[in-house]
Amino acid sequence: MSIYSGLVLLVCLVSFLLCIWIVIPAPIFSLLPLSVGTPEISPWLVVINAVIAIAFTLAISQKPSGWAFRVALCLSVAALILSALPLAQYPQARKNADQVMAMVLGNDSLNAPKVNRSKIRSKPFILADAFRGITPSSVREVLDIPFANPNGVTLTMNVYRPAEVGNYPAIVMIYGGAWQRGDAYQNAMFSRYMANQGYVVWTISYRHAPTYHFPSQIEDVRSALDFIQQQAVEYETDLNRVAIMGRSAGAQLASLAAYNASPIAFRAVVNYYGPVNLTAGYYDVPNPDPIGSRSVLTAFLGGTPQEKGAEYFSASPLNSVRPNLPPSLLIYGGRDHIVMSQFGKRLAQALEAQQNKVVFIEIPWADHAFDAVFQGVSNQFALYYTERFLAWALR
Repeated sequence: MSIYSGLVLLVCLVSFLLCIWIVIPAPIFSLLPLSVGTPEISPWLVVINAVIAIAFTLAISQKPSGWAFRVALCLSVAALILSALPLAQYPQARKNADQVMAMVLGNDSLNAPKVNRSKIRSKPFILADAFRGITPSSVREVLDIPFANPNGVTLTMNVYRPAEVGNYPAIVMIYGGAWQRGDAYQNAMFSRYMANQGYVVWTISYRHAPTYHFPSQIEDVRSALDFIQQQAVEYETDLNRVAIMGRSAGAQLASLAAYNASPIAFRAVVNYYGPVNLTAGYYDVPNPDPIGSRSVLTAFLGGTPQEKGAEYFSASPLNSVRPNLPPSLLIYGGRDHIVMSQFGKRLAQALEAQQNKVVFIEIPWADHAFDAVFQGVSNQFALYYTERFLAWALR
């Protein structure tokens, strides 16, 4: 085999090995970016693998080639099939999401709502955006606003507002990171995007485990909500139209804040892949378990369920479900091996049983933190339904 043939085979092998992460979950934390990111860049991979497969097919048809080229062709075709899987699953996923949105919120939720009609996304997936990106217009930002100082830890928040002065509905955002890491700057692209859509976005911080155990984190969230309530006029926030949203650990905190007594009467809660039953999460861990779920929970709550049963109970949004809660949007990845979608489904069922409005959407090809790739297939999908849900809830 020549050096050229070897290089061709190596390129195709690398492409194939990259694409297998679309169907194989990450066994360890360091590989999680591959499992999360590869499905989100699948349109790029489809184009690359299609070009490679076509080129090899033409080359082999015009001139007999050695075994290396034929193996490379097989690898490129296999990589093309793998990279096309998310797009192949998209039509059914859209149909399912449209049906639940229409059933829970009414058919008007699927049309461009009155709020931001000219800016709201027209489709759950826009192929051009996957390549060119999604770039919101400039917005007004006020960063690093201190709002509390518990135990000498200065907590800050960022505020993103539309370019024009006004009085706007608002979104309170809480970041994820296993309750151990992160800051108010996370998901800034989403915050700028939503500010450009006509919302004031407040992104808040909280104390981290394992130095601080629950309920420190929800106490910090409530302190932030007190501050927002006091500063609403200055930051052009309509307190009668406020939603709270979180991702992963942040979704757990957002759900607790929305489902329990709060300084702000929320009109909606948006939960992206958040833990909802921490006791069940301790005993029913995913396989593989790339973050070590039990160690994360013990660091957050200060022990095991046997040692800290009351904390596990009160930290689980599932146990706060009751009638007359604000409408909930729950979005989970079907391939999530950090917070399995089955837990989100159980929360949706519990909310429905108490006659609450809840929209549960599963993105079958998506892993945890799918929205880390802002123009990715999954984030576009989630963004489309999040926009419509919030426009409906905060109208």
